[in-house]
Amino acid sequence: MSEELLVNVTPMETRVAVVENGVVQELFLERTAKRGLVGSIYQGKVARVLPGMQAAFIDIGLERAAFLHAKDIWQPNRPEDNGDSTPNISDLVAEGQPIVVQITKDMIGTKGARLTTHLSIPSRYLVYMPNTEHIGISQRIEDEQERERLRGIMDTVLQEREDIPKKGFILRTAAEGADEDSLRRDVDFLRRLWRSISEKIARANPVTLIHRDLALAMRTLRDEVRPGVEKVRIDSRETYGKVIEFVREYIPDVEALVEHYPGERPIFDLYSVELEIQKALARQVPLKSGGHLIVDQTEAMSTIDVNTGAFVGHRNLEETIFKTNLEATQAIARQLRLRNLGGIIIIDFIDMEDPEHRRQVLRMFEKALERDHAKTKITQVSELGLVEMTRKRTRESLARVMCEDCPTCSGRGIVKTPDTVCYEIFREILRQFRAYEVESFLVIASQAVVDRLLDEESANVADLEIFIKKTIRFQVETLYSQEEFDVVLM
Repeated sequence: MSEELLVNVTPMETRVAVVENGVVQELFLERTAKRGLVGSIYQGKVARVLPGMQAAFIDIGLERAAFLHAKDIWQPNRPEDNGDSTPNISDLVAEGQPIVVQITKDMIGTKGARLTTHLSIPSRYLVYMPNTEHIGISQRIEDEQERERLRGIMDTVLQEREDIPKKGFILRTAAEGADEDSLRRDVDFLRRLWRSISEKIARANPVTLIHRDLALAMRTLRDEVRPGVEKVRIDSRETYGKVIEFVREYIPDVEALVEHYPGERPIFDLYSVELEIQKALARQVPLKSGGHLIVDQTEAMSTIDVNTGAFVGHRNLEETIFKTNLEATQAIARQLRLRNLGGIIIIDFIDMEDPEHRRQVLRMFEKALERDHAKTKITQVSELGLVEMTRKRTRESLARVMCEDCPTCSGRGIVKTPDTVCYEIFREILRQFRAYEVESFLVIASQAVVDRLLDEESANVADLEIFIKKTIRFQVETLYSQEEFDVVLM
Protein backbone atom coordinates (compact mmCIF):
# COMPACT_ATOMS: atom_id res chain seq x y z
CA MET A 1 0.00 0.00 0.00
CA SER A 2 1.40 3.38 -1.07
CA GLU A 3 1.31 5.95 1.72
CA GLU A 4 2.36 9.60 1.87
CA LEU A 5 2.28 12.25 4.57
CA LEU A 6 1.49 15.82 3.50
CA VAL A 7 2.44 18.58 5.96
CA ASN A 8 0.89 22.01 5.44
CA VAL A 9 2.35 24.75 7.67
CA THR A 10 1.17 28.32 8.23
CA PRO A 11 1.96 30.69 11.12
CA MET A 12 -1.51 29.97 12.55
CA GLU A 13 -1.74 26.19 12.24
CA THR A 14 -0.09 22.99 11.08
CA ARG A 15 -2.07 20.30 9.27
CA VAL A 16 -0.99 16.77 8.37
CA ALA A 17 -2.84 14.50 5.96
CA VAL A 18 -2.22 10.73 5.78
CA VAL A 19 -2.80 9.69 2.16
CA GLU A 20 -3.09 5.99 1.27
CA ASN A 21 -3.26 5.06 -2.41
CA GLY A 22 -4.18 8.63 -3.28
CA VAL A 23 -7.06 8.79 -0.78
CA VAL A 24 -6.99 10.86 2.41
CA GLN A 25 -7.44 8.55 5.41
CA GLU A 26 -6.52 10.65 8.41
CA LEU A 27 -6.08 14.30 9.37
CA PHE A 28 -4.14 15.94 12.20
CA LEU A 29 -4.58 19.61 12.99
CA GLU A 30 -2.69 21.72 15.52
CA ARG A 31 -3.31 25.42 15.97
CA THR A 32 -0.55 27.63 17.31
CA ALA A 33 -2.84 29.23 19.88
CA LYS A 34 -4.37 25.89 20.98
CA ARG A 35 -1.71 23.20 20.81
CA GLY A 36 -2.68 19.75 22.01
CA LEU A 37 -1.33 18.87 25.45
CA VAL A 38 -1.27 15.05 25.40
CA GLY A 39 2.11 13.89 26.70
CA SER A 40 2.84 17.15 28.55
CA ILE A 41 4.19 16.78 32.10
CA TYR A 42 3.20 19.22 34.85
CA GLN A 43 3.99 19.87 38.46
CA GLY A 44 0.37 20.22 39.57
CA LYS A 45 -1.47 20.82 42.82
CA VAL A 46 -4.39 18.80 44.18
CA ALA A 47 -7.39 21.14 44.10
CA ARG A 48 -10.10 18.77 45.32
CA VAL A 49 -10.36 15.13 46.43
CA LEU A 50 -13.56 13.21 45.60
CA PRO A 51 -13.70 9.95 47.61
CA GLY A 52 -17.07 9.03 46.09
CA MET A 53 -15.54 9.01 42.59
CA GLN A 54 -12.13 7.63 43.66
CA ALA A 55 -10.63 10.64 41.90
CA ALA A 56 -9.13 14.08 42.39
CA PHE A 57 -9.14 17.32 40.46
CA ILE A 58 -5.66 18.69 39.82
CA ASP A 59 -4.82 22.31 39.09
CA ILE A 60 -2.21 22.39 36.31
CA GLY A 61 -2.90 25.94 35.13
CA LEU A 62 -5.53 25.17 32.47
CA GLU A 63 -8.96 26.82 32.29
CA ARG A 64 -10.53 23.68 33.79
CA ALA A 65 -9.11 21.47 36.52
CA ALA A 66 -7.80 18.14 35.21
CA PHE A 67 -9.09 14.72 36.33
CA LEU A 68 -6.93 12.08 38.03
CA HIS A 69 -8.42 8.69 38.96
CA ALA A 70 -6.98 6.60 41.79
CA LYS A 71 -6.05 3.76 39.42
CA ASP A 72 -3.87 6.20 37.44
CA ILE A 73 -1.73 7.06 40.46
CA TRP A 74 1.56 5.18 40.59
CA GLN A 75 2.32 3.42 43.87
CA PRO A 76 5.79 1.92 44.34
CA ASN A 77 4.64 -1.27 46.09
CA ARG A 78 1.42 -1.87 44.20
CA PRO A 79 1.33 -4.98 41.98
CA GLU A 80 0.83 -3.98 38.36
CA ASP A 81 -2.44 -4.77 36.57
CA ASN A 82 -4.16 -5.54 39.88
CA GLY A 83 -7.13 -3.21 39.96
CA ASP A 84 -8.49 -4.76 43.16
CA SER A 85 -5.57 -3.37 45.15
CA THR A 86 -6.33 0.30 44.41
CA PRO A 87 -6.40 2.13 47.76
CA ASN A 88 -8.84 4.89 48.60
CA ILE A 89 -8.03 8.15 46.84
CA SER A 90 -7.90 9.93 50.22
CA ASP A 91 -4.95 7.73 51.19
CA LEU A 92 -3.06 8.65 48.03
CA VAL A 93 -3.43 12.43 47.75
CA ALA A 94 -4.52 15.38 49.88
CA GLU A 95 -5.78 18.83 48.95
CA GLY A 96 -2.96 21.30 48.35
CA GLN A 97 -0.41 18.52 47.77
CA PRO A 98 2.02 19.02 44.84
CA ILE A 99 1.99 16.15 42.37
CA VAL A 100 3.76 15.38 39.09
CA VAL A 101 1.26 14.37 36.40
CA GLN A 102 1.10 13.76 32.66
CA ILE A 103 -1.83 14.47 30.34
CA THR A 104 -3.23 11.37 28.62
CA LYS A 105 -6.34 13.00 27.10
CA ASP A 106 -6.83 16.59 26.03
CA MET A 107 -9.78 18.65 27.23
CA ILE A 108 -12.76 17.42 25.22
CA GLY A 109 -15.99 19.42 25.18
CA THR A 110 -16.83 20.35 28.77
CA LYS A 111 -14.50 17.71 30.25
CA GLY A 112 -11.12 18.63 31.70
CA ALA A 113 -7.93 16.88 30.70
CA ARG A 114 -7.32 13.31 31.92
CA LEU A 115 -4.13 12.72 33.92
CA THR A 116 -1.84 9.96 35.10
CA THR A 117 1.22 9.77 37.32
CA HIS A 118 2.54 6.81 35.30
CA LEU A 119 4.93 8.99 33.29
CA SER A 120 5.95 7.91 29.78
CA ILE A 121 8.45 9.52 27.42
CA PRO A 122 8.21 8.38 23.77
CA SER A 123 10.89 8.25 21.10
CA ARG A 124 10.88 6.79 17.60
CA TYR A 125 11.10 3.14 18.64
CA LEU A 126 10.75 3.18 22.42
CA VAL A 127 8.66 4.52 25.26
CA TYR A 128 10.50 5.05 28.54
CA MET A 129 8.29 4.57 31.61
CA PRO A 130 10.42 5.31 34.71
CA ASN A 131 7.83 3.84 37.08
CA THR A 132 7.45 0.53 35.21
CA GLU A 133 9.29 -2.61 36.27
CA HIS A 134 9.57 -4.51 33.00
CA ILE A 135 10.57 -4.35 29.34
CA GLY A 136 7.52 -4.71 27.11
CA ILE A 137 6.93 -5.17 23.38
CA SER A 138 3.96 -3.86 21.39
CA GLN A 139 1.29 -6.49 20.84
CA ARG A 140 1.13 -5.44 17.18
CA ILE A 141 4.53 -7.11 16.72
CA GLU A 142 3.20 -10.66 16.44
CA ASP A 143 6.25 -12.56 15.12
CA GLU A 144 7.73 -14.37 18.11
CA GLN A 145 11.22 -14.52 16.62
CA GLU A 146 11.19 -10.76 16.06
CA ARG A 147 10.04 -10.21 19.63
CA GLU A 148 12.92 -12.32 20.94
CA ARG A 149 15.40 -10.50 18.69
CA LEU A 150 14.25 -7.10 19.98
CA ARG A 151 14.33 -8.29 23.58
CA GLY A 152 17.89 -9.53 23.10
CA ILE A 153 19.01 -6.23 21.57
CA MET A 154 17.50 -4.27 24.47
CA ASP A 155 19.26 -6.50 27.01
CA THR A 156 22.59 -5.87 25.25
CA VAL A 157 22.08 -2.10 24.93
CA LEU A 158 20.95 -1.63 28.52
CA GLN A 159 23.87 -3.67 29.87
CA GLU A 160 26.18 -1.14 28.23
CA ARG A 161 24.57 1.77 30.07
CA GLU A 162 25.29 1.95 33.77
CA ASP A 163 23.65 5.35 34.27
CA ILE A 164 20.07 4.28 33.43
CA PRO A 165 17.70 1.63 34.82
CA LYS A 166 17.60 -1.74 33.08
CA LYS A 167 13.80 -1.77 33.02
CA GLY A 168 10.92 0.51 32.14
CA PHE A 169 11.07 0.41 28.33
CA ILE A 170 8.31 -0.47 25.88
CA LEU A 171 9.24 -1.25 22.27
CA ARG A 172 6.74 0.44 19.94
CA THR A 173 5.29 -1.09 16.78
CA ALA A 174 7.74 1.01 14.73
CA ALA A 175 10.62 -0.95 16.34
CA GLU A 176 9.81 -4.01 14.20
CA GLY A 177 12.90 -4.57 12.05
CA ALA A 178 14.96 -1.87 13.81
CA ASP A 179 18.68 -2.56 14.19
CA GLU A 180 20.81 -2.32 17.31
CA ASP A 181 22.27 1.11 16.49
CA SER A 182 18.80 2.62 16.06
CA LEU A 183 17.62 1.30 19.43
CA ARG A 184 20.86 2.44 21.07
CA ARG A 185 20.31 6.00 19.75
CA ASP A 186 16.78 5.97 21.12
CA VAL A 187 17.98 4.80 24.54
CA ASP A 188 20.60 7.58 24.62
CA PHE A 189 18.01 10.17 23.59
CA LEU A 190 15.56 9.06 26.27
CA ARG A 191 18.33 9.02 28.86
CA ARG A 192 19.24 12.66 28.11
CA LEU A 193 15.62 13.76 28.00
CA TRP A 194 14.65 12.04 31.26
CA ARG A 195 17.67 13.52 33.04
CA SER A 196 16.57 17.01 31.94
CA ILE A 197 12.96 16.38 33.02
CA SER A 198 14.06 15.02 36.40
CA GLU A 199 16.13 18.14 37.06
CA LYS A 200 13.18 20.39 36.20
CA ILE A 201 10.85 18.38 38.47
CA ALA A 202 13.29 18.72 41.39
CA ARG A 203 13.25 22.52 41.29
CA ALA A 204 9.73 23.24 39.92
CA ASN A 205 7.01 25.08 41.86
CA PRO A 206 3.41 23.77 41.82
CA VAL A 207 1.30 24.48 38.72
CA THR A 208 4.27 24.52 36.35
CA LEU A 209 4.76 23.01 32.89
CA ILE A 210 7.73 20.66 33.13
CA HIS A 211 7.88 19.14 29.64
CA ARG A 212 5.86 19.55 26.46
CA ASP A 213 5.72 17.04 23.66
CA LEU A 214 7.03 17.86 20.20
CA ALA A 215 5.17 20.07 17.74
CA LEU A 216 2.91 18.29 15.25
CA ALA A 217 5.42 18.26 12.37
CA MET A 218 8.05 16.54 14.53
CA ARG A 219 5.54 14.14 16.10
CA THR A 220 4.44 13.14 12.62
CA LEU A 221 7.98 12.03 11.77
CA ARG A 222 8.32 10.22 15.09
CA ASP A 223 4.94 8.48 15.24
CA GLU A 224 3.41 8.27 11.76
CA VAL A 225 6.34 7.17 9.56
CA ARG A 226 5.82 3.42 9.30
CA PRO A 227 6.81 0.76 6.75
CA GLY A 228 4.92 1.66 3.58
CA VAL A 229 5.35 5.43 3.91
CA GLU A 230 7.10 6.56 0.75
CA LYS A 231 7.25 10.35 1.14
CA VAL A 232 6.82 13.08 3.73
CA ARG A 233 6.20 16.35 1.89
CA ILE A 234 6.45 19.66 3.76
CA ASP A 235 5.41 22.94 2.12
CA SER A 236 7.29 25.24 4.54
CA ARG A 237 11.03 25.69 3.95
CA GLU A 238 11.56 26.81 7.56
CA THR A 239 9.72 23.81 9.01
CA TYR A 240 11.50 21.52 6.55
CA GLY A 241 14.85 22.77 7.87
CA LYS A 242 13.81 22.13 11.49
CA VAL A 243 12.51 18.67 10.61
CA ILE A 244 15.75 17.74 8.83
CA GLU A 245 17.77 18.79 11.90
CA PHE A 246 15.44 16.73 14.10
CA VAL A 247 15.57 13.55 12.00
CA ARG A 248 19.35 13.74 11.51
CA GLU A 249 19.82 13.72 15.26
CA TYR A 250 17.14 11.26 16.35
CA ILE A 251 15.79 9.24 13.39
CA PRO A 252 18.33 9.42 10.54
CA ASP A 253 16.77 6.47 8.70
CA VAL A 254 13.77 8.69 7.91
CA GLU A 255 15.72 11.57 6.35
CA ALA A 256 15.57 10.12 2.83
CA LEU A 257 11.76 10.21 2.94
CA VAL A 258 11.47 13.91 3.80
CA GLU A 259 11.28 16.43 1.01
CA HIS A 260 10.38 20.10 0.63
CA TYR A 261 7.40 20.87 -1.59
CA PRO A 262 8.10 24.17 -3.42
CA GLY A 263 5.15 24.13 -5.82
CA GLU A 264 2.86 27.12 -6.26
CA ARG A 265 -0.21 24.93 -6.13
CA PRO A 266 -1.17 24.36 -2.43
CA ILE A 267 0.04 20.98 -1.24
CA PHE A 268 -3.41 19.98 0.04
CA ASP A 269 -4.84 20.54 -3.44
CA LEU A 270 -2.65 17.72 -4.82
CA TYR A 271 -4.97 15.08 -3.40
CA SER A 272 -8.09 17.23 -2.90
CA VAL A 273 -7.48 17.29 0.86
CA GLU A 274 -9.35 20.59 1.30
CA LEU A 275 -12.41 19.04 -0.32
CA GLU A 276 -12.12 15.98 1.92
CA ILE A 277 -11.98 18.22 5.00
CA GLN A 278 -15.23 19.89 3.96
CA LYS A 279 -16.82 16.49 3.34
CA ALA A 280 -15.64 15.29 6.77
CA LEU A 281 -17.60 18.14 8.37
CA ALA A 282 -20.80 17.23 6.52
CA ARG A 283 -23.53 15.08 8.03
CA GLN A 284 -24.11 12.94 4.93
CA VAL A 285 -21.44 10.76 3.35
CA PRO A 286 -22.25 9.45 -0.16
CA LEU A 287 -21.36 5.88 -1.14
CA LYS A 288 -20.26 4.99 -4.67
CA SER A 289 -23.23 2.67 -5.15
CA GLY A 290 -25.72 5.50 -4.55
CA GLY A 291 -26.33 4.78 -0.87
CA HIS A 292 -25.14 7.07 1.89
CA LEU A 293 -24.17 7.34 5.57
CA ILE A 294 -25.62 9.78 8.09
CA VAL A 295 -23.10 10.68 10.79
CA ASP A 296 -24.28 12.40 13.98
CA GLN A 297 -21.87 13.34 16.77
CA THR A 298 -23.24 14.14 20.23
CA GLU A 299 -21.74 14.62 23.68
CA ALA A 300 -22.64 11.08 24.75
CA MET A 301 -21.88 9.11 21.59
CA SER A 302 -21.65 9.16 17.81
CA THR A 303 -24.15 7.38 15.58
CA ILE A 304 -23.78 6.27 11.96
CA ASP A 305 -26.83 5.27 9.93
CA VAL A 306 -26.50 3.30 6.68
CA ASN A 307 -29.08 3.93 3.92
CA THR A 308 -29.50 2.42 0.45
CA GLY A 309 -30.49 5.84 -0.93
CA ALA A 310 -30.62 5.74 -4.73
CA PHE A 311 -29.10 2.24 -4.92
CA VAL A 312 -31.81 -0.19 -6.09
CA GLY A 313 -29.59 -3.20 -6.83
CA HIS A 314 -29.97 -5.73 -9.63
CA ARG A 315 -31.28 -8.96 -8.06
CA ASN A 316 -33.36 -8.70 -4.89
CA LEU A 317 -33.76 -6.57 -1.78
CA GLU A 318 -31.62 -8.76 0.50
CA GLU A 319 -28.72 -8.66 -1.99
CA THR A 320 -29.07 -4.89 -2.34
CA ILE A 321 -28.95 -4.43 1.43
CA PHE A 322 -25.98 -6.79 1.77
CA LYS A 323 -23.91 -4.96 -0.89
CA THR A 324 -24.73 -1.58 0.62
CA ASN A 325 -23.65 -2.73 4.08
CA LEU A 326 -20.41 -4.21 2.72
CA GLU A 327 -19.55 -0.94 1.00
CA ALA A 328 -20.48 0.96 4.14
CA THR A 329 -17.96 -0.95 6.27
CA GLN A 330 -15.05 0.54 4.32
CA ALA A 331 -16.56 4.02 4.30
CA ILE A 332 -17.30 3.92 8.05
CA ALA A 333 -13.77 2.78 8.95
CA ARG A 334 -12.36 5.65 6.89
CA GLN A 335 -14.75 8.22 8.38
CA LEU A 336 -13.83 7.18 11.93
CA ARG A 337 -10.18 7.97 11.20
CA LEU A 338 -10.85 11.04 9.06
CA ARG A 339 -13.21 12.67 11.59
CA ASN A 340 -11.32 11.21 14.57
CA LEU A 341 -14.54 10.01 16.17
CA GLY A 342 -14.00 8.42 19.58
CA GLY A 343 -15.84 7.09 22.61
CA ILE A 344 -19.05 5.11 22.09
CA ILE A 345 -20.12 4.67 18.46
CA ILE A 346 -23.40 3.06 17.37
CA ILE A 347 -23.62 1.88 13.75
CA ASP A 348 -27.06 1.16 12.31
CA PHE A 349 -26.48 -1.17 9.38
CA ILE A 350 -29.50 -1.92 7.24
CA ASP A 351 -31.29 -4.92 8.77
CA MET A 352 -30.18 -8.20 7.18
CA GLU A 353 -32.24 -11.38 7.54
CA ASP A 354 -29.47 -13.79 6.49
CA PRO A 355 -27.16 -14.59 9.48
CA GLU A 356 -24.29 -15.33 7.08
CA HIS A 357 -24.62 -11.84 5.60
CA ARG A 358 -24.40 -10.34 9.10
CA ARG A 359 -21.24 -12.37 9.82
CA GLN A 360 -19.61 -11.30 6.55
CA VAL A 361 -20.39 -7.63 7.15
CA LEU A 362 -18.92 -7.82 10.65
CA ARG A 363 -15.78 -9.60 9.40
CA MET A 364 -15.33 -7.01 6.66
CA PHE A 365 -15.75 -4.20 9.19
CA GLU A 366 -13.21 -5.76 11.55
CA LYS A 367 -10.75 -6.10 8.68
CA ALA A 368 -11.27 -2.47 7.65
CA LEU A 369 -10.55 -1.36 11.23
CA GLU A 370 -7.19 -3.17 11.28
CA ARG A 371 -5.59 -0.16 9.55
CA ASP A 372 -6.82 2.15 12.32
CA HIS A 373 -4.02 2.86 14.80
CA ALA A 374 -6.49 3.89 17.50
CA LYS A 375 -7.64 1.04 19.74
CA THR A 376 -11.12 -0.20 18.81
CA LYS A 377 -13.51 -2.78 20.22
CA ILE A 378 -16.71 -3.90 18.48
CA THR A 379 -19.65 -6.17 19.29
CA GLN A 380 -21.61 -8.62 17.19
CA VAL A 381 -24.33 -7.40 14.81
CA SER A 382 -27.60 -7.38 16.74
CA GLU A 383 -30.96 -8.56 15.42
CA LEU A 384 -31.72 -4.95 14.54
CA GLY A 385 -28.51 -4.59 12.57
CA LEU A 386 -26.83 -2.43 15.23
CA VAL A 387 -23.12 -2.61 16.00
CA GLU A 388 -21.85 -1.09 19.21
CA MET A 389 -18.17 -0.17 19.30
CA THR A 390 -15.68 2.00 21.13
CA ARG A 391 -12.69 3.84 19.71
CA LYS A 392 -10.00 5.28 21.93
CA ARG A 393 -10.17 9.05 22.08
CA THR A 394 -7.18 11.14 23.17
CA ARG A 395 -7.89 14.35 21.27
CA GLU A 396 -10.83 16.34 19.98
CA SER A 397 -12.61 15.22 16.83
CA LEU A 398 -12.13 17.20 13.62
CA ALA A 399 -15.56 18.81 13.98
CA ARG A 400 -14.91 19.89 17.59
CA VAL A 401 -11.61 21.50 16.56
CA MET A 402 -12.87 23.28 13.46
CA CYS A 403 -16.47 24.09 14.35
CA GLU A 404 -18.63 25.46 17.17
CA ASP A 405 -22.30 25.14 18.07
CA CYS A 406 -24.66 27.08 15.82
CA PRO A 407 -25.78 30.26 17.66
CA THR A 408 -29.22 29.97 16.08
CA CYS A 409 -30.06 26.40 17.11
CA SER A 410 -27.56 26.12 20.03
CA GLY A 411 -26.14 22.92 18.61
CA ARG A 412 -29.48 21.11 18.25
CA GLY A 413 -29.24 21.01 14.49
CA ILE A 414 -32.87 22.16 14.13
CA VAL A 415 -34.80 25.44 14.54
CA LYS A 416 -38.44 26.10 15.30
CA THR A 417 -40.65 26.65 12.27
CA PRO A 418 -42.15 30.13 11.67
CA ASP A 419 -45.64 28.91 12.59
CA THR A 420 -44.34 27.51 15.92
CA VAL A 421 -42.80 30.90 16.70
CA CYS A 422 -46.06 32.64 15.71
CA TYR A 423 -48.04 30.59 18.24
CA GLU A 424 -45.45 31.38 20.92
CA ILE A 425 -45.94 35.07 20.14
CA PHE A 426 -49.72 34.73 20.50
CA ARG A 427 -49.27 33.09 23.92
CA GLU A 428 -46.83 35.77 25.02
CA ILE A 429 -49.25 38.55 23.98
CA LEU A 430 -52.03 36.94 26.03
CA ARG A 431 -49.68 36.56 28.99
CA GLN A 432 -48.64 40.22 28.85
CA PHE A 433 -52.27 41.37 28.32
CA ARG A 434 -53.39 39.66 31.53
CA ALA A 435 -50.44 41.02 33.51
CA TYR A 436 -50.27 44.67 32.40
CA GLU A 437 -52.48 47.57 31.32
CA VAL A 438 -51.30 48.60 27.87
CA GLU A 439 -52.58 50.53 24.86
CA SER A 440 -51.10 48.29 22.14
CA PHE A 441 -48.45 45.70 21.38
CA LEU A 442 -45.43 45.81 19.08
CA VAL A 443 -44.04 42.45 17.94
CA ILE A 444 -40.40 42.47 16.75
CA ALA A 445 -39.36 39.29 14.93
CA SER A 446 -37.47 37.90 11.94
CA GLN A 447 -38.65 38.43 8.36
CA ALA A 448 -39.98 34.87 7.98
CA VAL A 449 -42.07 35.09 11.16
CA VAL A 450 -43.50 38.56 10.40
CA ASP A 451 -44.37 37.45 6.84
CA ARG A 452 -46.31 34.51 8.22
CA LEU A 453 -48.11 36.67 10.81
CA LEU A 454 -49.23 39.06 8.05
CA ASP A 455 -50.19 36.32 5.62
CA GLU A 456 -51.18 32.78 6.76
CA GLU A 457 -51.81 33.84 10.37
CA SER A 458 -53.51 37.17 9.58
CA ALA A 459 -56.96 35.81 10.47
CA ASN A 460 -55.68 34.57 13.85
CA VAL A 461 -54.04 37.95 14.48
CA ALA A 462 -57.35 39.69 13.78
CA ASP A 463 -59.22 37.34 16.14
CA LEU A 464 -56.64 37.99 18.87
CA GLU A 465 -56.97 41.78 18.46
CA ILE A 466 -60.74 41.47 18.83
CA PHE A 467 -60.36 39.29 21.92
CA ILE A 468 -57.92 41.57 23.78
CA LYS A 469 -59.33 44.78 22.26
CA LYS A 470 -55.83 46.05 21.56
CA THR A 471 -53.89 46.85 18.38
CA ILE A 472 -50.98 44.59 17.44
CA ARG A 473 -48.25 45.97 15.16
CA PHE A 474 -45.29 44.13 13.63
CA GLN A 475 -41.70 45.11 12.91
CA VAL A 476 -38.96 43.12 11.13
CA GLU A 477 -35.55 42.86 12.79
CA THR A 478 -33.05 41.49 10.28
CA LEU A 479 -30.53 40.59 13.00
CA TYR A 480 -32.98 38.26 14.76
CA SER A 481 -32.80 34.53 14.14
CA GLN A 482 -35.99 32.68 13.26
CA GLU A 483 -36.60 31.74 16.90
CA GLU A 484 -36.01 35.19 18.40
CA PHE A 485 -38.80 37.70 19.03
CA ASP A 486 -39.81 40.46 21.43
CA VAL A 487 -43.26 41.64 22.49
CA VAL A 488 -43.04 45.35 23.39
CA LEU A 489 -45.73 46.97 25.53
CA MET A 490 -46.86 50.32 24.10
